[in-house]
Amino acid sequence: MNKNLLPLTLGGLGIGITEFVMMGLLPDISKDLAVTIPQAGHLISAYALGVVIGAPLLIMIAGKYPPKMILIALMIMFTVFNALSAFAPTFNVLFVARLLSGLPHGAFFGVGSVVASRIAEKGKAAQAVSLMFMGLTIANIVGVPLGTFIGHNFSWRISFAVVVLVGLVTLLSLKLWLPALEATKNRDLKAELSFFKKREAWIIIFMISIGTGGLFTWYSYIAPLMTDVAGFSPNAVTYILMLAGLGMLFGNYIGGRLADKFSPAKASAALLLTMVVTLTIVHFVSASQPLALIMTFITGAVAFSLAAPIQMLMIQSAKGSEMLAASASQASFNIGNALGAFFGGLPLVYGFDYTSPAYVGAAMALIGAFFAFWLIKSNQGATEQVKVPATSFH
Repeated sequence: MNKNLLPLTLGGLGIGITEFVMMGLLPDISKDLAVTIPQAGHLISAYALGVVIGAPLLIMIAGKYPPKMILIALMIMFTVFNALSAFAPTFNVLFVARLLSGLPHGAFFGVGSVVASRIAEKGKAAQAVSLMFMGLTIANIVGVPLGTFIGHNFSWRISFAVVVLVGLVTLLSLKLWLPALEATKNRDLKAELSFFKKREAWIIIFMISIGTGGLFTWYSYIAPLMTDVAGFSPNAVTYILMLAGLGMLFGNYIGGRLADKFSPAKASAALLLTMVVTLTIVHFVSASQPLALIMTFITGAVAFSLAAPIQMLMIQSAKGSEMLAASASQASFNIGNALGAFFGGLPLVYGFDYTSPAYVGAAMALIGAFFAFWLIKSNQGATEQVKVPATSFH
C-alpha cells in the first residue's frame, strides 16, 4: 500500500468500527443503561442522522482550508465524541454523543476520496479510493467482532475506548504521512452548491440512496436469517459476520479495479444488477447452511464492490464541487442504510419469514440500476470523460 494512503485506511477502520459495532452492543447497552433494546436501537439512527447532517454541512464550513487540515480536524472531532460515548453516564448523553460522532463520518470520506484520487497513480484513482474504504471492510472482519466480544465479556465502554485509540493512531498518521495538498483558491460556495441544481446530481443521489439500500435489507437482518432460517447457533453469527466482512474486502478491491477499467457509471450499473441476482438467490438457498455461507461471502462482496465506483462517479460528476459531492454520496449511503432496514423489515411485520427482506433488497437494487442506466444514457458517457485536475482542488 502507498504509505500516503494509510492514514485514510486507518480513518476508515475507526469509522467502520464505531458505525457497525453498535449492532452487536445493543443488549449490553440496554442492560447497563436500563433501556429496552428497541430504545437502544435509536443509537444506530442517531449516528446515521449525524452522518446525513454533518457530511455536507462540515464540508461547506471547512472546504476552504487545506484538505490535510480538514481531515485532522474531523478526526479530532471523531476521537473526542467517541470518548464522550465511552464515558456517557446516561442514555440521553450517549444518544447525543452518537449523533455527534456521526458528524465527521461523511465529511472524512468525502475529503479523503478526493485526496486519494489526487495522489493516486494515473489511471488508478478508483483503486486508491478503494484502499480508503478497505478500512471499513477490515473493521467488519476484525474490529466489529473484537468490539462485540469486549462489550459482551467486559464492558461496551471499553469497545468505544478501542475506537478512541484507533482515532489517536489515525491522527498521528495523518500528521506524518498525508501529503499537504493545496486548499481551494477563490472558493465560491454558491457555485459549489449549484451542482445540486443539476439533474445528474439527483440521479446519482437516488441511485445511491435506493440502490445501496438493497445491501441493508440483507445485512440488517442477517443474524435472524442465519439462526432462524439456516439453523446456525447464535454463537456462530460472529463468525458469519466475519465471513461477510471478508467478502466486503474482496469486493471493495474488485470494485475499484472495475471502475478504473470501464467507468464508475458502468461499473455501478453492472454491480447493482449483480446485486439483484445475488439477493434473489439468497432468498431461495438460505435454508441450506453451506449455500447460505457461500452467499454470505458473495453478497458481501457484490454489495461493497459499489463503494469506490459510486464515490468516483460523484467526484467525476462534480467538477469544482468534488469534496461537497463526495460527502453527499456518504450521506446518501446512510439514507440507504435507513431505508434498507425500514423497507426490509416491512414484510416481517406482516408475518413473512427472514428470507423476504432479500426480495425487497433485490427490488431496491433494481431501482438503483435503473437510475445508473438513466445517468449513462442521459449524459451519453460524458460523466466518465470528465477529467479531474491532478494537483489542485480547483
